[in-house]
Amino acid sequence: MESRISKTFQRFIHPTKKTSKNGGNLERESAADSANKNRAAMEAFVSKLFASISSLKAAYAALQTAQLPYNIDSINSADQEIVEELKSLSELKRKYSKKQVDSSSSSSSPPHVTLMLSEIQEQHSLMKTYEITMRKMQTELEIKESRILQLREKLKEIVEKNEKKMSKIGSFSVLDSVKFSEMNVNDFTVVLNYVLRSVRSFVKFLIREMECGDWDIEAAVSAIQPGIVFRNRDHRVFVLESFVCGEILSGFDKPNFCDGKFGHCLPGERNQRRNFFFEEFKKMGSVNGVRFLKRVRNSLFGEFLKLKYLNLVHPKMEVSFFGDLRYRKMVDSGEWPESEFFKMFAEMGRRVWVLHCLAFSFDREVGIFRVERDSRFSEVYMESVAEEEAAAAAAEDLRVAFTVVPGFKFSHTVVQSRVYLFPAKS
Repeated sequence: MESRISKTFQRFIHPTKKTSKNGGNLERESAADSANKNRAAMEAFVSKLFASISSLKAAYAALQTAQLPYNIDSINSADQEIVEELKSLSELKRKYSKKQVDSSSSSSSPPHVTLMLSEIQEQHSLMKTYEITMRKMQTELEIKESRILQLREKLKEIVEKNEKKMSKIGSFSVLDSVKFSEMNVNDFTVVLNYVLRSVRSFVKFLIREMECGDWDIEAAVSAIQPGIVFRNRDHRVFVLESFVCGEILSGFDKPNFCDGKFGHCLPGERNQRRNFFFEEFKKMGSVNGVRFLKRVRNSLFGEFLKLKYLNLVHPKMEVSFFGDLRYRKMVDSGEWPESEFFKMFAEMGRRVWVLHCLAFSFDREVGIFRVERDSRFSEVYMESVAEEEAAAAAAEDLRVAFTVVPGFKFSHTVVQSRVYLFPAKS
C-alpha cells in the first residue's frame, strides 16, 4: 500500500520525465514529416523539370516542321515556345542552385498538385511531339508517292517512245536480210544473240521484282544451282539466266516445243514445214508480241507463250509479285495481260519463237545440248559467260559449274553453249 502511494507521489513530483519523452517523439515526427514534405517537393521539382524538357522538345520539333514547307507564323510561334521553355528551365536551375526546392520555399501550389500538373504537361508535350512526327511522316509519304507517280509516268513515256521507235525501225535488221535459199548457221547465231539480249533484260526485271517482294535472292540462287561459289557477287545473275533459258528453250528441238500439245497445225511434209516456219519467221520478226496475241486468236505463238508462261512463272512467284493469280488465270484462258512484266515476257518469248522458226527453216535438223557439271572446258563446244574466266580458261584447269545457255547442233556444225566456269578441285 505504501509502495503504491510512493509511486503516485513520484509521478506528481517528477512529471517532466513523461513530458520529455513525449517531446522527443514530437520532434522525431516533425523531422519525418519535414523530410516527407521535402521529398515530395523534390519529386514535384523533378517532374516539372522533365515536363519542361518535353515541352522544349515538342516546341523544337514544331520549329523543324515549320521549316519545310516554310511557314513564318508557325516558326514564330514555335520560337516563342522555345524561349518560354528555356526561361522555365533557367528558373528551375536557379531554384536548384539556391536550394529553393524543399517544402520551406514559397510555392504557389502544393507538391502533389505540381506533380499532377507536370505529368499532364509532359503527356501533352509527348502527344504533341507524336502528332508532329506523324504529320512529318505523312508529308514524306506523300512526297514519295508523288515521286513514284512521276517515275511511273516517266517509265510509261520511255516505253511508249521505245515502242514508237521500234515501230519506225521495224523488225530486227538481220531478219530482213535472211533469205530462204541462203540461210546458214551464222544467221542463227546472230538471232540467238538477239534473243539473249531480251533474256538478260527479262532477268534484270525479274530480279527487281524479287527485291521489291523481299525475296532472299541468295536462297533462290542456291536452290537453282546449289554449292556454287561465285568469284564475283554479280555472277549470281547467271544462275537466273540459266533457269530462264532452261525453261524457255526447253523442247526447242521439237517443231512444236513439246509432244502433241499444239502440233496439229503443222504441215506434215518436210519442205512444206520448212516453208511454213520460214513464213512464220518473217511474219513474227516485226510484230509487237502482245498486240499480235490480242489480234490473232489461237495462234501457234500464243499456244507456245501460254505453255512457257505457265511453266516458267511459278504460282508462288506470281502471288509474291502481283498479290494474286489473276495474270495466270488470264493466260490460261487465252487472255493476255497488259502488265510490264508480261510485256517483257512476251517480247522474250517472241524472239525465242522467231529463233525456233528460223532453226526449223533449215534443211538440217536442229539439236540442243547442255554441258554437265564438272565437265572440262572445251572451246569447241563452250563459251564462258564471264570474260575474266574466259581469259583464264586456257591457263587454268577450269570446269563447268552450270550451263547458262544451251548449245545447238546442225548436223556437224555446233553453236557453242555458254557456261559458267569454276576451278577444278585439286
